[in-house]
Amino acid sequence: MVNILTAGGPMLWLILATSGVAAVVFVERVLHYHRAQINSMEFLTGVRNVLKRENVVEALSICDATPGPVARLVKVAIMNRDQGREGLRGVLEEAGLIEVPPLEEKLNLLATIAQIAPLMGLLGTTLGMIKVFTVLQVENVFANRQLLVVGIWQSLICTAAGLALAIPAYAAYNYLVSRVNSIVLEMERAAAEIVNIVTDPPRSEK
Repeated sequence: MVNILTAGGPMLWLILATSGVAAVVFVERVLHYHRAQINSMEFLTGVRNVLKRENVVEALSICDATPGPVARLVKVAIMNRDQGREGLRGVLEEAGLIEVPPLEEKLNLLATIAQIAPLMGLLGTTLGMIKVFTVLQVENVFANRQLLVVGIWQSLICTAAGLALAIPAYAAYNYLVSRVNSIVLEMERAAAEIVNIVTDPPRSEK
C-alpha cells in the first residue's frame, strides 16, 4: 500500500485529499437530512388536535420543539393564519424558497468532485507519461527499465484513483438529491395540509 501511494505521485495525494472532502460532505449531509426529515402526517395530526382546542401557544411550542423545515413551515402558517387561504399560500411559498437552499448546500461541491475526479486522474496519467518520455529522451535507447516503470505506474494508479473517486461520488450525489426531493415533497404536502387546518373554521361540538 505504501509503495502504491509513493508510486502514484503528487496527483494521487491530491485525489486522496479530495476523496476525504467528499466523504465528509456526504456524511454531514446524510446526518442533516436525517434530522430534517420527520413523520409529517403524525406531526400535523398533533398540531391539528392542539389547534382544535384553540391552543395556539402550545401548537407553536410543538413546532419549535420539532426540527426540520416542515415544522418551520407549519409555524409560519400558524403565525400568519389570519391572512386567508390565498395570502397564506403566498407566505408559505416564500418560506419554502428560504428552506430549500440550506437543503441543497454543499451538493454542488460533491457534484464538482464527481466531475473533476476523472480529470485529476487523467492529469496524473499525463504527468506519468511525461516522466516516461523524459527518461526516454534523456537516456535514449539505454533507458533504465526501472525508471520507465515508475512513470507507467504513476499513470495507471492515478487513472484508477480518479475513477475510484468519481464513481461513488456521483452515486452519493444522486442519493443526496433524492433525499432533498423527498424532503421538499413532504414540505409541499405539509404546506397544503396546514393551509386547510388553519383556514377551516373549527366545528362546534354538539
